[in-house]
Amino acid sequence: MVFSFGLWLLLTWTVNWQNMVVGGAVSILVGLLFGNLFVEEAGRVLQPARWFWFLVYIPVFVWEMAKANFDVAYRVIHPKMPINPGIVKIKTGIKSEMGKTFLANSITLTPGTFTVDIKDDTLYIHCINVHTQNIKEASEQIAGRFERLLVKIFD
Repeated sequence: MVFSFGLWLLLTWTVNWQNMVVGGAVSILVGLLFGNLFVEEAGRVLQPARWFWFLVYIPVFVWEMAKANFDVAYRVIHPKMPINPGIVKIKTGIKSEMGKTFLANSITLTPGTFTVDIKDDTLYIHCINVHTQNIKEASEQIAGRFERLLVKIFD
């Protein structure tokens, strides 16, 4: 609810009392109606260690995204277009559904990869350049950099 209210204030960019009352009411209503859809254990959200690891995750994600952007740009401008597209099966050790979703979105937001499907602990990823079909190696190459931090945040 606090996050929703903070987002409300950022989006409206006004702090008059009418805006605060409406924002507070809407945040409480949304939190009560939909809060259990996103958070399995509400107390875990307040743990400072999880917030710390999330703050560590952000620059890691930005760095990986920047590297992938340059890799895709290279493949686009290279005369022989060095690509080997395909779908790779990877395994994840993340247990929570929110964590798996976060991992899938992180992979998809990294250029050159796209999460096609999630089934239990398996993700199917379309890659612009498949390096290996070995599940363990592919899991480390594609998801390893994200998964190590996401486990600390979500599990």
